[in-house]
Amino acid sequence: MAKELWKGNEAMAEAAIRAGLKCYFGYPITPQSEIPEYFSLHLPEHGGVFLQAESEVAAINMVYGAAGAGVRTMTSSSSPGISLKQEGISYIAGAELPCVILNVMRGGPGLGTIQPAQGDYFQATRGGGNGDYRMIVLAPANVQEATDLMRLAFDLADKYRMPVMMLADGMIGQMMEPVEWPDEPAPEPVDKPWATTGTKGKRKHNVINSLFMEAEACAAHNVRLDQKYQTVAEKETRYELVGDEQAEILFAAFGTPSRLARAAGKILEEEDGIKSAVFRPISLWPYPYQALCEAINKDSIKAVVTVELNTGQMLDDVKIANQGSKPVSFIGKAGGMIPTPREIAVAAKEALGRK
Repeated sequence: MAKELWKGNEAMAEAAIRAGLKCYFGYPITPQSEIPEYFSLHLPEHGGVFLQAESEVAAINMVYGAAGAGVRTMTSSSSPGISLKQEGISYIAGAELPCVILNVMRGGPGLGTIQPAQGDYFQATRGGGNGDYRMIVLAPANVQEATDLMRLAFDLADKYRMPVMMLADGMIGQMMEPVEWPDEPAPEPVDKPWATTGTKGKRKHNVINSLFMEAEACAAHNVRLDQKYQTVAEKETRYELVGDEQAEILFAAFGTPSRLARAAGKILEEEDGIKSAVFRPISLWPYPYQALCEAINKDSIKAVVTVELNTGQMLDDVKIANQGSKPVSFIGKAGGMIPTPREIAVAAKEALGRK
């Protein structure tokens, strides 16, 4: 099938429609506004519902309702808009409802800038709302992968009855790249006997709730959720490792910075004969700790450099995986600034103790 040139935001919206999206609720904010624009035009053509809510808070609670009714539903926003959705996301996780949340990240904190950044890693992987809950978090590195992961996001949400976040930096949302659409049939409807679809006198009422007044009941609910999250951690870890088998330097990066790290690796090899590899987590939660630990502990690796569009957030997880075995350093820029491949290459040489 021929490849087509697509803008990242529009491609992710189209991928969601192809994945069986039926209800979208959102609110415009740069740099993701092309997503609701695309849905407003094309989702009704496929029998779906587009609704621009009066606020981000309203949008996420509309997602709660649609998810409870058993349909594939999603919302999208950019950084501060996602912050406003956190209470609703916690409710959705507590009620065990499947949905997809797309965050096209911009610089912060606060209103920040409309330029691309990765400052929402903590919020996405540690839970920005209250309580002990988790989301599966997927991080694409290019537009093709963003479209591929969208269908997976809906499938995982339904499989585990939990929210799944697609975490893309603004660069991926705004860039245009070739996309090859797989020749896949429309997804079959997923049986959801728990959904609030009306009993028609044929079954007991379904109740969807995240409120437990008795401490014992709430504790038992948390234990059951934690067991589910442990299963997800065991089965749904995803990553990519590319580079030389005899690499001296290991870059750890997700999203756009992983591409910058690969470009830096070419500079290192061409100019200094330094071989490198790039470890890219695709699932930010569950995080591929074991795979990264094994990559770090290869005999040839002398140092690890984490590359991010923030002041060092995934750095914590890299250090956990490292377990103190190799020197770990960081290069990154926040607030919408982007390090160049050459700056990353210089940082790698410094990590190796070379000029």
